Amino acid sequence: MIKTNAMRIIEKEKVNYTVHTYDGCALSGVEVANVLGEDVANVYKTLVTTAGAGKYYVFVIPVACELDLKKAAKVSGEKSLEMLPQKQLLPLTGYIHGGCSPVGMKKQFATFFDSSAEGKTVFVSGGKVGIQVQLYIDDLVKITNGKFADVVRS
Repeated sequence: MIKTNAMRIIEKEKVNYTVHTYDGCALSGVEVANVLGEDVANVYKTLVTTAGAGKYYVFVIPVACELDLKKAAKVSGEKSLEMLPQKQLLPLTGYIHGGCSPVGMKKQFATFFDSSAEGKTVFVSGGKVGIQVQLYIDDLVKITNGKFADVVRS
């Protein structure tokens, strides 16, 4: 298997992780969790938001949840946030929809992990559709210089 940029960065940080692959036909995060035979509460998706004027924020939340943009804006110190249009994802991050990892974007943006991840081993995209990496959340937070926050819709 070819290593992705995300995997190389994780290894450079000397973090233990496990690679899980699946047929890239799974369309949603919930489908990915099901294909991997994992609890949806342990599989996380990476979302990129914008506050306009070149301000971007990354949120990592459980695949079955929805980002609460008001909570997200509050924790990021912004008045409001919008989801980044899909066509801007690749040029901004280097990743495509369905393969966006919080690790290894072209530029490191402020990153927030939903507080539901605290103390867990989680799955996130390995930087390519069909690849998930499983690692301890504290290692992921350290690599991304992230923070925990309650950012999902109740």
